Amino acid sequence: MAIKSTIFKADIQITDLDRHYYQDHALTLARHPSENDERMMLRLLTFALHASDSMRFTKGLSSEDEPELWQKSLSDEIEIWIDLGQPDEKRIRKACGRAKQVFIYTYHYRSAIVWCQQIQKKLARFNNLSIIVIPDESMQQMGALSQRTMQLQYTIQDAEILLSDGETSVSIEPEKLFSS
Repeated sequence: MAIKSTIFKADIQITDLDRHYYQDHALTLARHPSENDERMMLRLLTFALHASDSMRFTKGLSSEDEPELWQKSLSDEIEIWIDLGQPDEKRIRKACGRAKQVFIYTYHYRSAIVWCQQIQKKLARFNNLSIIVIPDESMQQMGALSQRTMQLQYTIQDAEILLSDGETSVSIEPEKLFSS
């Protein structure tokens, strides 16, 4: 018998001083059985960093044709494609061909650096791709905030993020590895 996804509810408040975006979102996330708390919390972080009324979670790990999150226009064009981890070059090329902007948020710092160096030259021609790594310590601290029901505040300023659940705060400084 297959293990089912675990459902998480997150009420998030976003104060993005960089984009002048101030909004609350009530989100429901399905955590795939193969996904850990850290990766799920990274999905929430990427939502907060790119939040809009049209930003949506997709089937994620359950689909090869969809990213983790995307933002589509009213005419169903993909404006923003967000993947997590270390996707292969073919998937990245496909994403860059389908979306106006592609963001890959990766983790496991050392392996992310090696992975990015290996694919960087092959992807240099894409002018709509950004690869960002989240430090290992930040990933661990975000994972520790995971609960089935969460109330989180994201404050974003000068490309740094302060994540708080009201009791514990996590400072996150993403590092851009590649930007075309």
